[in-house]
Amino acid sequence: MKISKNIILFFFTSSFSLALLAQGTLTNPIPPAVQTFLNRDTLGKTLISSIAINGNKKTKDYLIRREMKFKEGDSIKNTLLPGLIAESRKLIYNTTLFTEAEVIPAVDSAGLSISIIVKEKWYLFPTPQFKLVDRNFNEWIKRHNGDLNRVIYGLKFAHYNFSGRGDPLRIYLLTGYAQNASFSYSAPRRKTGLTEGFAVSASFTKNREISFRTNFNNQILFYSGKGFIRESISAGAAYFIRKGFYRSHSFGVGYVFINLDDSVIIKTGTDYFNSNVSSKGFTDLSYSFRHINVDNVNYPLKGNFYGVSVFKRGLGFTGGINLLEVNGAISNFHPHGKNWYSNLQLIGKIKAPFNLAYINRRALGFGDFYLRGLENYVIDGVAAAVAKYTLKKKLFSFDIPVPFNIRTIPKIPVAFFAKTFADAGISYIPSRFNTMLNNQLLYTAGFGLDVLTLYDINIRFEYSFNQLGQNGLFLHAKGGF
Repeated sequence: MKISKNIILFFFTSSFSLALLAQGTLTNPIPPAVQTFLNRDTLGKTLISSIAINGNKKTKDYLIRREMKFKEGDSIKNTLLPGLIAESRKLIYNTTLFTEAEVIPAVDSAGLSISIIVKEKWYLFPTPQFKLVDRNFNEWIKRHNGDLNRVIYGLKFAHYNFSGRGDPLRIYLLTGYAQNASFSYSAPRRKTGLTEGFAVSASFTKNREISFRTNFNNQILFYSGKGFIRESISAGAAYFIRKGFYRSHSFGVGYVFINLDDSVIIKTGTDYFNSNVSSKGFTDLSYSFRHINVDNVNYPLKGNFYGVSVFKRGLGFTGGINLLEVNGAISNFHPHGKNWYSNLQLIGKIKAPFNLAYINRRALGFGDFYLRGLENYVIDGVAAAVAKYTLKKKLFSFDIPVPFNIRTIPKIPVAFFAKTFADAGISYIPSRFNTMLNNQLLYTAGFGLDVLTLYDINIRFEYSFNQLGQNGLFLHAKGGF
């Protein structure tokens, strides 16, 4: 009872903790002269006489025009124009290709001329890589004392706008505790009308250890042999459809082949593949639908998101590697005025059959599907759900000038927020796989410090409390690309 009271106390009082956020300018006010022009005849229409685009050295003009809610020659009701201009600016910025985007109207003899001014990001990143083998920074420090032998290093080449159509190309060459060579290319706006696209990828990986079980205390058990004990080869392709502005569909197909050292089955049992084989090839099929209408896709403060995805592994329906998984998510981001914001996020998934191979049981504790305050735990499951609530307050913002003349980085935006949060969730699993945290309501709360800076790089410091009576500081990082 004592820890529950502390959680409630912190949830309601920690709104005054400091948080740091840097975010691109998202406002695009209508110039007073244009507003006066529109107010002269609120029942009338205005002609869009011209649209000019400036600042795009790499990005194709037609990609930017595709995000506009109007085109040259349109006659639009005066009452609708301010909203359409603001929406167009938001859609251009949310391509994630620009650090700044402005849509500026001006009165001319024919109606309104539109000037679009963008500042492109730096798209080419040949960078050294230093990656952790473990799920997150906290696990690396707590369980392995920051052991530098448990890192992967090498080179990443990425071009996030390869042909000027918002098409990212990535090549990884990594070695160390694991080895990986991978390639991926995505062209989501390839066809005429920019409503369809595709992606291709291939990867080869070698691992010195594998996770083979989650113990009762919700910690992953690892097995490591002599040298590399797991090899995998994968290849995949995807097809994208985005007919409107906010909704998109994707269809994917892939093939994966995994080969384990014979000692893995001998030492760990047959749970990994749900069979006594040491190698397995299988097909993955997927479909996803997403609706995104937010002010900033990397750190939203206003708008909503919802989506559903279906994933099928294997061509059968029971036994072995076979899996059918359905995921759903919905998020609402709401401004309350006076720089107060809140967001509510609901995420859920269900899998079948319930007798799954170990590699198909992941639920809470991977990716963004976790409770803040339970990052140190892995909770497998065949059905799981999480609810997250966050309240934040913007304190102030500023820009740091860059002393060098760099066109793609003219300044570094910084703003300050305060936030507090509370999460709840549950993960169900059949009794023979049950652990300390399965099949019960879980809840956490806390407060933190968010850092969102150049290119929407988001670093979050969160001090959390959980129902086990534990508390601590957790670090999370996420990039805008």
